[in-house]
Amino acid sequence: MNGPGRGPLSGPGGTAPPEQTRFLALAGCEGAVRCCREFSRQALLRWHWLPAADDEQLAVAQDVLLMVSELVTNACLHAPGGPRGLRLRWNGYRIRVEVADASPVLPRLRRRADLGRPGGLGLLVVDRLSGAWGAVREGGGKVVWLEVPSPVDHHVRHRSWHSAGFPGW
Repeated sequence: MNGPGRGPLSGPGGTAPPEQTRFLALAGCEGAVRCCREFSRQALLRWHWLPAADDEQLAVAQDVLLMVSELVTNACLHAPGGPRGLRLRWNGYRIRVEVADASPVLPRLRRRADLGRPGGLGLLVVDRLSGAWGAVREGGGKVVWLEVPSPVDHHVRHRSWHSAGFPGW
C-alpha cells in the first residue's frame, strides 16, 4: 500500500481509474472539525457517495465523516497549531483521508481507554471502521491516513463518469 500522497491508489487487478483529489489547507484548530466535515461531505456528494442509494452506502459515508472528525480532533488536541491540512483522494475503488499536522509523534492505538476520562477511543473507532489506516512522518510533522473501500458499484460508477465526461479536480 502506498503512503500518503505517494502515487495512485490501485484497484482490483492493479488498474487505477483517474484519481480525484481535494485539499483543504487549515490554519489553526478553531472550527477545523466542523469545516473538515463539511468539506468532506461536499466531496462525498461530488463523488456520488451521497446522496446514498441505500442504507449500507449511507452508513459508510457517515463512517467516513465520523473518521474525518476523529483524525482532525486528534490533530487539534495533540499537535502544536492543530491540523495543517486535509486531503481526500478518490480513485473509484476507495477513498483515502489524510490529515497533516506539525507533530512528529505518531499516534498509537490504545485497546483500552480509561473509562473515567473522556476521549481516548478515536483511533479505535478508525481502526474498526476503516479498511486500513496508518501514519508517517513527513515535513517535520506527520500525516495520519485512512482508507475506506467504495460502498457503490465502482464499475458502473466509473463507466458513467467517462461517458458523462466526468471532470477531474
